[in-house]
Amino acid sequence: MPPVSLDLIARNLVAPGKGILAADESLPTIEKRFKTIAIPPTEENRRAYRETLFTTPGLGEFISGAILFDETLRQKSGDGILFPAILGRQGIIPGIKVDLGTTALANFPGEKITLGLDGLRERLHEYRELGARFTKWRAVIAIAGDLPTLTCIKANALKLAMFAARSQEAGLVPIVEPEILMDGTHTLARCEEVTNLTLRAVFDALLAHRGRLEGMLLKPAMVLPGTACPHQVSDEEIATATLRCLRRGVPAAVPGIVFLSGGQSPPQATARLAAIHRAGEAPWALSFSFGRALQEPALAAWRGKSENTGAAQAALLDGARKNGAAVRTRVGT
Repeated sequence: MPPVSLDLIARNLVAPGKGILAADESLPTIEKRFKTIAIPPTEENRRAYRETLFTTPGLGEFISGAILFDETLRQKSGDGILFPAILGRQGIIPGIKVDLGTTALANFPGEKITLGLDGLRERLHEYRELGARFTKWRAVIAIAGDLPTLTCIKANALKLAMFAARSQEAGLVPIVEPEILMDGTHTLARCEEVTNLTLRAVFDALLAHRGRLEGMLLKPAMVLPGTACPHQVSDEEIATATLRCLRRGVPAAVPGIVFLSGGQSPPQATARLAAIHRAGEAPWALSFSFGRALQEPALAAWRGKSENTGAAQAALLDGARKNGAAVRTRVGT
């Protein structure tokens, strides 16, 4: 696929007023989500829930893309239509999570590395045949005491770069996700320091592996104090630190940055997204790629019952609309 096609898909994913729905929960994660509404995590329940999300009328007005899990990419609606085609009817670009989760980083207690490079080239070609047009790979960086180590940051950056290179080789736009976890007592300043180090390592690795920056997206966490930090800060302080950090670490060639919600409540994620847009101009499109922050209200409304489909879809559409409005917030308003 010519590079220009990757560039166009990347730009379309960050179209004005739109963001990405992350519906790529692994089997253990979706089981945890279903426990909150007391329904069994059967394959049919998983399929029915995803169908509820993807068939929401009007969703394509605010959602540009949806990240799926391997199982979901292969599933069909009740009337036999593959989910990528269901999404395509609304103008929503299908994507796929391709990492295989994290494991302990040997000799570095408390730190993790992401799995999934083995066999990735073959999986990517299959995913493209199934309708995916972009990919996502998540690395996890924890802050605690002397952590993270530079070894952990660089090891994860290398895997992100290799994932991105293989995705582009297969004609798929990579979404590079180096997540700085919210857990801990760290301050806003410490999170900003770690985010700076991580972004520098990630883009050094991407360039070393000849990644095409114009044909990718970055999915970072916002710069936040740890959830247990005694000194919490305003949305405006978070926005200022986040934008300052990104300006220092992300090349202007990258077409867009899509923030993850990372455990923030739906109102928090939306308010902070809007605050970032008020904080100043940026050389890239700034948008969202939210999972729980979009799905939580919909899941609570659905509760595994078909008669609740309309309520669940209304909750999802409301969240998508609010975040779409947040990314249209003007600087200085």
